[in-house]
Amino acid sequence: MPSSVEVLAQERFEGGQQCAGRLLGDVVAARQRLAAHVGSDPPPLPQRLEAARDHAVAPPQDQQRALDAATGLAVGPIVIEVDRARAPVTAANFLRYVDQKRLDGASFYRAAASPGSTEYGLVQFGLNPLPQRLLPPIAHEPTTRTGLTHLSGTISLARGAPGTGQGDFFIVVGDMPSLDADPKASGDNQGYAAFGRVVEGMDVVRAVLAAPISPTLGSGSFRGQMLAAPVRITSARREP
Repeated sequence: MPSSVEVLAQERFEGGQQCAGRLLGDVVAARQRLAAHVGSDPPPLPQRLEAARDHAVAPPQDQQRALDAATGLAVGPIVIEVDRARAPVTAANFLRYVDQKRLDGASFYRAAASPGSTEYGLVQFGLNPLPQRLLPPIAHEPTTRTGLTHLSGTISLARGAPGTGQGDFFIVVGDMPSLDADPKASGDNQGYAAFGRVVEGMDVVRAVLAAPISPTLGSGSFRGQMLAAPVRITSARREP
């Protein structure tokens, strides 16, 4: 029987917090340890996540199978604090997907982990391969503007070029400052738009990161990072 995980999204305001949304999803949790042997200075993924610049983009639509989780363990809730004060555009975009029920039936489909570890990497979820549910792209909010940074547990918006982010999101495991904007870097130096953080349930995120990977799904940098059985989100709701 599939197990489920509850994901709560909380808005962060200058004067306090307000509960904002809820996601319910089936979880593929491999029957193995949720943590492994990596410290705070983890070994790199290939080319340190290719400087992490090409590993959080939305994958080609034809590379994802819409499979429900068939087995799993109940591993508890994920609570996400959404920072509308510092990242108003990106946070509001996420909540629109919740309010309009566009994440119902979406999934966690990608787990890019450092080899042999669940302590460094990222998990990605969203509307691949459901392009008909996508809202228009939003303006990019770089971390140089918001003051946020990609510390462990940060949730951020996947994108191709700046300003193309829509309905795919990722959570990082382990600090990844290379995902932040870096005006001194060459090429696309705008980084990714962080807009919140996991405040409870990183064990669940690590369970997804540790889930079995397909040897054939994905192309290019995505090969070897697509979940064999994506973790299906059954519903997404804002709490009253």
